[in-house]
Amino acid sequence: MKTPLPALYNLGRNSLPDVAPNPAPALQPQPESRRWSVVAAGLLLLALALVVIYTSRSAFSSPVALVVVAAIGLAALLLQLRLRKDLSAPVRAPLWLNVLGLIFAVTAVSADVFHLSATVMQVAALGAVVCFAISGIAILHALRKPRS
Repeated sequence: MKTPLPALYNLGRNSLPDVAPNPAPALQPQPESRRWSVVAAGLLLLALALVVIYTSRSAFSSPVALVVVAAIGLAALLLQLRLRKDLSAPVRAPLWLNVLGLIFAVTAVSADVFHLSATVMQVAALGAVVCFAISGIAILHALRKPRS
């Protein structure tokens, strides 16, 4: 019953060199546009935080709160467009869609302030959010197009 076991390790044969597998990358300074986009993102997060902190719990069931958050999101996207310098072709937001969304948003806020019909407020808020969402999708689609 004494049979030699096969070697489990590669003892000394074909050993690997003692070189670090991944050299540490050199730290490169961030481009100026990257810094401004980080600052802009921080400011927009601050705006969202203020909306959340100073809004009562019952107000979050209001469609107007949804319009405010959607408008802040669209503002974030438009600010990113303004700060990016590496775009080969200019990307523009559909102005008519943003104006329509703004009209819907003002209608929703007016309906809430003047205690008009709840249906008018909800339809206007939904219209504003849909306009802002489609505008954001159009911008993101234009940004993701392959550069030729």
